Amino acid sequence: MSYPIPTQQTVAEIEIKKSRFIAYAKGIASREEGMLWLEEIKAQYPDARHHCWAYLIGNPKCAANAGMGDDGEPSGTAGKPILNVLNHKGVGDVMIIVVRYFGGIKLGAGGLTRAYGQAAQAVMEILPTEQQVEMDGLQVNCSFAQEQQVRHLVGLAEGTVDDVGYSQNVAMMVSVPSTSLEAFQQSLTANGCEFKLLSM
Repeated sequence: MSYPIPTQQTVAEIEIKKSRFIAYAKGIASREEGMLWLEEIKAQYPDARHHCWAYLIGNPKCAANAGMGDDGEPSGTAGKPILNVLNHKGVGDVMIIVVRYFGGIKLGAGGLTRAYGQAAQAVMEILPTEQQVEMDGLQVNCSFAQEQQVRHLVGLAEGTVDDVGYSQNVAMMVSVPSTSLEAFQQSLTANGCEFKLLSM
């Protein structure tokens, strides 16, 4: 199942009643990576009142992992609206951090929720994405004579040869897009090659 993922870090800024909301979005592969990035943003804006965030890891239709944080804002007024925007954008492996500089005018719970949602929306509208392609790994065993043919088949499937070991025969570790897996396996069988699927 492929889904869009961010290709670069993006920033957008909005101002509401003198409060500045600076929203960052970028791709992350794990919660740990996201928390490290959060520390970097906090170091970049040490004088900001709040650094609120949310992330979605995996396929956005059934995300393996989601998280959010209000960083001192009233519960549910910051992380939740940011996550709501992510849930509606259909982008996976993504995190948004919204930095807030308080402008002296209280926005109230409804106003805060709207402001964080708008900041997240603003950055997601300009975030460049590309399709993430889900890959399957296989170990292919073939003779030396078959090696070039197997490499050719991997190329046709838009896959990659990740590792090759030579002994009595050739053992190749390859990755192919899930969508091409069945046809690729049929081609290997037709060429008399042995293979086994690796759990990624």
